[in-house]
Amino acid sequence: MGMMLGKITVETPKYEVLHTCPDYEIRRYNPSVVAEVAYDPKQLKGDKDGGFMILANYIGALGQPQNSKSEKVAMTAPVITKNPPEPEKIAMTAPVITTGDGMITMQFVLPSKYQNAEDAPKPADERVVIKEEGEKKYGVVRFSGVATDKVVEEKVRKLKESLKKDGHKAVGDFLLARYNPPWTLPPLRTNEVMIPIE
Repeated sequence: MGMMLGKITVETPKYEVLHTCPDYEIRRYNPSVVAEVAYDPKQLKGDKDGGFMILANYIGALGQPQNSKSEKVAMTAPVITKNPPEPEKIAMTAPVITTGDGMITMQFVLPSKYQNAEDAPKPADERVVIKEEGEKKYGVVRFSGVATDKVVEEKVRKLKESLKKDGHKAVGDFLLARYNPPWTLPPLRTNEVMIPIE
């Protein structure tokens, strides 16, 4: 019942809040180990969350874990999604649009008991990559509801504007962090947009 009502009962990444203002926070995240999969949503009939089942199978969220140790790995939150880079206009005699490779990357942050990539069970599915993420600093805005493309786009735009106005330099694409399962009531869902900064 708690998950349906938005209660987050699983481990979440550790971070230190460096600065808080009305529109966002600046956070420093500790190093972590992640399980990651990259996929093309066009090959999955437009399913932007197509990587979820691949990662869920790796940790054994829905049955037998698909990893070298057959070890069940505890679910954590959030599920992190990185969309392909925005198309970029390049000044010439006419605009040229570059679209990137169209791949979406989805990550599960593994429980903190895994201190490095070698500690985590090896995935049986070669699409799953285990890697270490170093300490990172992000500008973060939290919001509730359903993280539709339109809502996320607006949150990203406003966060970028606020960060720039306050003198913070973005150094990468935004991440979308979703903390609740799909059956959580939409107004009670916790989401975050995270932009890496210097």
